[in-house]
Amino acid sequence: MSQPNKNTNQSMATLKRLLRYLAPRRTRLVVVLIAVMLSTLFAILGPKVMGDTVTEVFEGAYAKLTGTGEGIDFVQVGKMLLLLAGLYVFSSLFTFIQQYLMASVAQNTVYDLRADIFKKLEKLPLNYYDSHSHGDTLSRVINDIDTIGNTLQQSITQFIRSMVMLVGIAIMMLTISPLLTLIAVVSIPVSLFVIKPFLKKSQSHFTNQQHSLGKLNGHIEEMYTNHQIIKAFGQEAYAQETFDDMNEELYHAGRRAQFISGIINPVMTFIGNLSYVLISIVGGLLVTQRAISIGDIQAFITYTKQFNQPINQTANIANIIQATIAAARRVFNLLDEEEEVPETASGDVPPAEGAVTFNHVAFGYDDEWLMEDLNIDVKPGQTVAIVGPTGAGKTTLINLLMRFYEVNAGSIEVDGKNILSMSRHDLRAQFGMVLQDTWLFNGSIKDNIAYGKRDASETEVIEAAKSARADQFIRTLPDGYDTMLNQDASNISQGQKQLLTIARAILADPSIMILDEATSSVDTRTEVFIQEAMNKMMEGRTSFVIAHRLSTIKNADKILVMNQGNVIEQGTHDELMEQQGFYADLYNSQFAEEQAG
Repeated sequence: MSQPNKNTNQSMATLKRLLRYLAPRRTRLVVVLIAVMLSTLFAILGPKVMGDTVTEVFEGAYAKLTGTGEGIDFVQVGKMLLLLAGLYVFSSLFTFIQQYLMASVAQNTVYDLRADIFKKLEKLPLNYYDSHSHGDTLSRVINDIDTIGNTLQQSITQFIRSMVMLVGIAIMMLTISPLLTLIAVVSIPVSLFVIKPFLKKSQSHFTNQQHSLGKLNGHIEEMYTNHQIIKAFGQEAYAQETFDDMNEELYHAGRRAQFISGIINPVMTFIGNLSYVLISIVGGLLVTQRAISIGDIQAFITYTKQFNQPINQTANIANIIQATIAAARRVFNLLDEEEEVPETASGDVPPAEGAVTFNHVAFGYDDEWLMEDLNIDVKPGQTVAIVGPTGAGKTTLINLLMRFYEVNAGSIEVDGKNILSMSRHDLRAQFGMVLQDTWLFNGSIKDNIAYGKRDASETEVIEAAKSARADQFIRTLPDGYDTMLNQDASNISQGQKQLLTIARAILADPSIMILDEATSSVDTRTEVFIQEAMNKMMEGRTSFVIAHRLSTIKNADKILVMNQGNVIEQGTHDELMEQQGFYADLYNSQFAEEQAG
């Protein structure tokens, strides 16, 4: 299949899919269609009534001058003007009705699209977020959907109005003069023939424009989020250079798209003006031959101007639709992304005792295996430390346990039950997590802590904060627990953020705890406090601790030493030190660095 035909088929498929979102509102669309037709019909009748009024005035005045009549019949002229005013009033009324209803249809459709995308984002696997720019995803959710909404609200009714006006004006023109109508109608196929190659060319440019916009948004989002790191490493110039390159790419893509689409309107106007000039010449000759009245030629010239208007509007709308189809395609591509493995209803799941088993687990991307034949057995209540160099697979192991990723082979069991037989919600409800990258939302400190248990009382929130050693610093803040955190929680320190996330996990009171670099962002004194709180909280709970500072996990019941996706050693700290293997080398090298520091 040739590329143009392929693009045309894709555009038609995208357009049909978009129209399906309008189907639930077909009743209002029918009312909109009727209102557009009536509004346009009344507007179309106006020039004819105006022409008849001109004829009445002209013939009356001519008769008065030549002495063949009594002059202008002002009563009849008054009736015609009242009819004309009524036509335009009703036209405006129905225009208001269709605009009001179409606004509702467009916003409801966009609402459904946004709701579908949000549901989709919840179902996407973690590897989607790992492999796609956040800014590009935001661009699809915000910019592309706004483009669709604007088109639905404005362009659809304009398109319908243009089509109805085109047909209605053609009929009115035929009633006045078939010859002049033929001259006007000939301009349509000529216009379509001329603009067809421009329409095909503009589609690819509009697609590139939306793609470039997504890339630029991604870069801006990353630069804004990490502005401190950029400044710390003195990379402002590089960030600006990258922005300039992407902005230049967007500029060229947008320039090409707008230039190609911008050619269409002048071309249409030029062809319309040629038709208008020819009609004026022929119409003048017909008036001199008394083949048509002066009022009718005035009405026909008005219709000629109006006849070109819907053609030009349709051309402009075609440009907008090209951009909308490009935006809709990006939205639907997101909606078509592969989702997580479908859920399995697990019914009522009792609190886990904490036994965790990895049976011959294998995991990888495409043909590259990160883990092969991984076997781990954790007893209830044990504290399991996971150590290893960067890229060893520590975080991947946790992601598999939480079903952020699905295993390719083997099984993972909690209390002897395969986690695939549990819903993700029920499984994750058994876990509490404290991540290396703290996440706090724009809201009060109390609300952020209570995120681990939405129905928690204020007393429970305070007790959790005390257990995490966060209560003291919270009370020093001007508004205490009601202190509002900004979007990035940059109004508190990194260590304080870590304390709040620990308090959140404590409040959730999970059966199994996962601590991923939980104390990596706090000072030594604070780490001691946190370690005490964690040790108390982990009593009777199965806990997985990922840490580079090996001195903090010496008391773990079991230490798993990972390298290149596999557990190469396991045992207690003393047992592993006696083996003088990989763990001993890690510990000794780290201890030597601390001594040197």
